[in-house]
Amino acid sequence: MKLIIANRTYSSWSLRAWLAARASKHPFEEQLILLRQPDTRARILQWSPSGKLPCLIDNGLAVWDSLAIAEYLAEEQPAMWPLDGAARALARSVSAEMHSGFQALRNQMPMNLHREGQPLARSSPELEVDIRRIEALWTDCLTRFGGHEPYLFGAWSIADMMFAPVCLRFHSYGVTLSGAARDYVAAVLAHPHVVEWCEAAQAESSLIPDYEV
Repeated sequence: MKLIIANRTYSSWSLRAWLAARASKHPFEEQLILLRQPDTRARILQWSPSGKLPCLIDNGLAVWDSLAIAEYLAEEQPAMWPLDGAARALARSVSAEMHSGFQALRNQMPMNLHREGQPLARSSPELEVDIRRIEALWTDCLTRFGGHEPYLFGAWSIADMMFAPVCLRFHSYGVTLSGAARDYVAAVLAHPHVVEWCEAAQAESSLIPDYEV
């Protein structure tokens, strides 16, 4: 199995798929394709018919899109989703909301692991709405299904993997949270797979200048 990813520093979708691959316990090979290079698109199209990353290759089968990759891997590892039916339905709902929503957050706070608690010079009402929605969503999941564990549904799940880049964004941009949401971010940042990804990102030397503004 091979997982094609983009720059660890910037690619939130690559991180989600990589976390799912690590959680699946299936051995896999990583292949990194740097963004914004003259041959980037041609190299991606060798693997991904969508022209986007990440893409999982398994015995000749291409699976693209982070959530599709996670679902594919969960077919062999059902515990990647909560086992309780109601919890699993909510976990899929919040994962889908993350997958398709929060445009202000994506646009105004792109993932950049070079940042360390540097607040935005200016926010927007739309961004504040996204942040407060995420904070409320996390608090609800933790209250209803977290139990005494630090993650949204108790055990580390695809829902946490979908929100891991958001936790990194909140840390990078110095977003102030309270209570359960604040503790949740700390728990995700301390997860060994997230730590492993961040350490590998620090070793990358390729910068994308407009991502650094």
